[in-house]
Amino acid sequence: MRAARAMLNWSVRDLADATGVGTATIVRYEMVDAAVPKARKNNLEIIRTCFEAAGIVFVGMPEDGPGLRAYPKRS
Repeated sequence: MRAARAMLNWSVRDLADATGVGTATIVRYEMVDAAVPKARKNNLEIIRTCFEAAGIVFVGMPEDGPGLRAYPKRS
């Protein structure tokens, strides 16, 4: 999550504003050492969808070779 924000030059507040997920929740997710943080509701899906709409592509599996690619958002 932090890497995707960095690729987009987004702050935690930017991501929170774009998704409606609270800043404290985002910070908590980013502090988890596990590949995928435990989450309530559909927050992770909302965040992923937001990143993908902004041009981020998630590659690999959380357990093996996860990564990101960024593609410019087309207008």
